[in-house]
Amino acid sequence: MSGLPYLDAATLERLVPMGRAVTVLEDALRAGLDPEATPQRPVVDVPAGQLLLMPAATRRYAGVKAVSIAPANPERGLPRIQGTYLLFDGDTLAPLAAMDGIALTSLRTPAVSALAVRHLAEPGARRLVVFGSGPQAYGHVLALREVRPVEDVTVVGRDAGRAEALAARCRALGLTARAFTNPANDHTSHTTPESPERPASPSPTASAQATVDGGSGPDEQVARALAQADLVACCTTARRPLFPGKLTRDGVTVVAVGSHEPGARELDGDLVARATVVVEARAAALEEAGDVLIPMSRGTISSRHLAGNLADLITGQVIIGPGPRVFKSTGMAWEDLVVAAAAYEAWT
Repeated sequence: MSGLPYLDAATLERLVPMGRAVTVLEDALRAGLDPEATPQRPVVDVPAGQLLLMPAATRRYAGVKAVSIAPANPERGLPRIQGTYLLFDGDTLAPLAAMDGIALTSLRTPAVSALAVRHLAEPGARRLVVFGSGPQAYGHVLALREVRPVEDVTVVGRDAGRAEALAARCRALGLTARAFTNPANDHTSHTTPESPERPASPSPTASAQATVDGGSGPDEQVARALAQADLVACCTTARRPLFPGKLTRDGVTVVAVGSHEPGARELDGDLVARATVVVEARAAALEEAGDVLIPMSRGTISSRHLAGNLADLITGQVIIGPGPRVFKSTGMAWEDLVVAAAAYEAWT
């Protein structure tokens, strides 16, 4: 393997632009790829965090992504998520290429969200609220612009400097953008999962104050932005809901990508219960997605509330109701494989 080609972040970005990533993912599903058939990934707790192994295979290719999640790394100036992808020939299982796993994740995750938004969101959706200020948040701005006429972006983050930096990058794209913070809601600091036995959520008014309150200015502006939003992208490490679901209007499309743990969520039960909920795969969601598992454990919804998976959505099998639309993803190995194969084919 000493001569194994390595595709770094810049190469992946050049070979598979965001719009191309969205297209190859949709093409794979329309060709019959079944997201329910993807193997469940093993997640191993280690002293510094977690190790994940994400294998997948088609007739032409096989691949595996090894991922590490180290929650303390940002304080060290290091990425929270790191990883490497290995692509193999589908017939011989001979290794073909190694790739930057972080870059692959940063590409395919927003591309999957954009694919869902392409089939869920109102055609004229132009106002976007993004929770988070990291690579996934920016990636979602880029990806959602590929499928909807996004013109206006509100960034909501914990760190004022990072949030404003992301807003500035959005303005450099020609978008109208602003940044707000919610210092009273240090949502990424929670390390204890939500327990199914916790008492019911507080009243909507108290919940709104607890979740959006951060001072006399930005909290009201965040609530206003949410009320007017056509699209909301949740790209955080939050373990508890980022905002009261009652603030969102019917017809809004919300994507939640930040968590792959059953005890963590970015969305509250009110929003999930009102919404048409689409997931990448039912099996994965019922194993990992706290955004649906916690409301289920409390009796707010049942598994039948899930309207379908991503393949169902793009083939027209999901009936979209009058309320909000929610797409919940936890990240799946088939997505990595499809985008990695496209990068390799473009490289060769």
